[in-house]
Order: sequence, then C-alpha cells, then structure tokens
Amino acid sequence: MIHIVKQGETLSSISRDYRVSIRELLRANPLIKNQNSTISIGQSIQIPGLPNPNQIPYRIVISKQNRTLQLFLNNRLLRTYPIAIGKMLTRTPSGSFVVVNRQPNPGGPFGVMWLSLSKAGYGIYGTNDPSSIGKAVSHGCVRMHNHDILDLAKQVPNGTRVIIQ
Repeated sequence: MIHIVKQGETLSSISRDYRVSIRELLRANPLIKNQNSTISIGQSIQIPGLPNPNQIPYRIVISKQNRTLQLFLNNRLLRTYPIAIGKMLTRTPSGSFVVVNRQPNPGGPFGVMWLSLSKAGYGIYGTNDPSSIGKAVSHGCVRMHNHDILDLAKQVPNGTRVIIQ
C-alpha cells in the first residue's frame, strides 16, 4: 500500500502507525537512504505487507456523531453497528485510516478482538462493558459489542479503509 506523507510525519511516526520497522520501510523504499533522511509532505511511501485499500471491496465508515460504524461492500451498505467513541478529553480521531493488523482475545477490557488502525494507539475493539456502547467513554478508540466485532473482523481484511468522521 502507498502512504502519502502528511505534515508533521516522520519515518519513525509512519513506522509506528503501520506497525512496521524502519528497516522494513527503508527496504520497501530504496530511494530513502536511511532513517534520518528527510521526507516531504505529499511524498509517497510504500508500506510493506499491506494490500492497496483501493483494491479491497470493503470500506468502514464511522460516524462519531451518530455513534455508528457502517460496513460497505462495493459501495453497498451491508450493516450498521452501534459503537462507543472517545470521551471529550480523549476524542476519537477523524480522518482516513486502514486496518493494519488484528489480535484475537487481546486481554484486559478489549473484549474478543482488536483491529489496529494506521494511527498508533488507536483501534476498533470488542468490549467487556456492553453498557458503554452508544456513549463517549473510551480513550479514543472505537468500541463494539463482542459479537459485532467478531462479525466485522470475519469480513474485512487488513488494509481495509476506515473513514472516521
């Protein structure tokens, strides 16, 4: 997949966001000589190990206002799920991200599944507190009922685009 560099990003931050080592980024981008090389806003960076999101027929759209996650297949709405979002001091970020990896049974309060997003520290996960769904209570991540995150994770591959608005 190709990442377009945004203001303030560095190779280190891109490495963290996509959970790939700087060594892997350098190997996939031979024009970047070393980890201290300057990268520019608008520059294309190849992210190894992730498919092109434009070639994945699925897309996730999260509405913070409506507290819903919608799953689309070829631009056709398949399902709408209720969610919980970040609270006032730890808001859920807006923007376009991709699912970079997943962890079944991550432990702690994260329910039965964790889907990492291409912003370090953020993801979509199940919850052991179903009464929190529909509220603004998380540290910025998106919570779902455990049965809903399992249904979602079964359908979408890594690389799936996630739009949070």
